[in-house]
Amino acid sequence: MPAFGHVYVIVMENKEYGSIVGSASAPYINSLIARYGLVTSMDAETHPSEPNYIALTSGGLQGTNSDGAYDLDVPNLFDQVEASGRTWHVYAQGYPGNCFRSYGAAAVTDGPGAAGDYARKHNPAISYTSISGDPSRCARITGLAGFDPGAADFEFIAPNEINDMHSSSVAAGDGFLAAFVPTITGSPAFANSVLFITWDEGDTSVGGGGHIATIVVAPGLVPGSHFDGPATHYSILRTIELAWDLPLLGEAAAASTIAFGW
Repeated sequence: MPAFGHVYVIVMENKEYGSIVGSASAPYINSLIARYGLVTSMDAETHPSEPNYIALTSGGLQGTNSDGAYDLDVPNLFDQVEASGRTWHVYAQGYPGNCFRSYGAAAVTDGPGAAGDYARKHNPAISYTSISGDPSRCARITGLAGFDPGAADFEFIAPNEINDMHSSSVAAGDGFLAAFVPTITGSPAFANSVLFITWDEGDTSVGGGGHIATIVVAPGLVPGSHFDGPATHYSILRTIELAWDLPLLGEAAAASTIAFGW
């Protein structure tokens, strides 16, 4: 596993694998699949959205079972990254700033794509009290307009509820990614780095939360690479932790590693 220079994670919303892979409504996403890599057998943990974000960043559901306003005092990936001497930043589209902890905020234009609502449930960092209780740390959560692919070693991107497909179409989300992803892949910071584009859940209960697509974008991947082993959001967490020699949190210890030979 390479020690990636930067790790980027974009989480999209509420679409089953078959609605994305091979879809005529997602030409840009499918061009990434053809050029880079696809995880073919990945399932979300549960429904609804928020517990999957918590799973991805802490290695467990941590008692979450709804899209509520949780305050969790648990180890998490953001803390791990910082403890290792690396940096992190969350770009949550429409986020009002100043440790904003309310459930959501009204639609604004913030970077590429359409104006849309900000939803706390899609911003896992603010659910961890080690971050929300420290103004200097939650200042690392900002809106998307100032996105900088070289600003931090780990960058988590949460589009608004239109651009992430939650309250819109596959085509709308595909258009957002077509506008946004080249700011990562065209940056010098992308050398020796990796981008995961995943979904929080599908619209079935396969595996608990539906069969979802995950695209892995990294320089040097053999075009059209597939990882066909069973995978979950815990697999993304595990892969990041192994790359950076971090302790494996919770279910990441038993999850598969997403491996393409790199």
